[in-house]
Amino acid sequence: MVVPKFKQKCAMCKTNWVEMFSRKQFPICSKCQMKKLNKPIEDPKFKKMFDLPTELYEKSSFLRNIKEAYLRFGNLTEKQIEAFKKTVKDLKENKEPGTAKPTKAVKED
Repeated sequence: MVVPKFKQKCAMCKTNWVEMFSRKQFPICSKCQMKKLNKPIEDPKFKKMFDLPTELYEKSSFLRNIKEAYLRFGNLTEKQIEAFKKTVKDLKENKEPGTAKPTKAVKED
């Protein structure tokens, strides 16, 4: 798991603190980002994909960023869609996103 390096105030509301992982990251709190994500989605395929409980979006900045990218550009790559679905599945199973199960059992001698 990645550990935050520092905290910075949100650039939009200037009241909430945001955990920053990189100096290139834009400081925006989940409340302000959720306001940006409440735009309607026309494409039925993506509408079904993004129809998730708000708790999942509040937990994962990755999910918020993917939805924001779709709203901004109007499309996603196949890898983005796969990663989005995998993260949603992990969050619904209450696993930490990004932790994969080992594919082979390691045999110790």
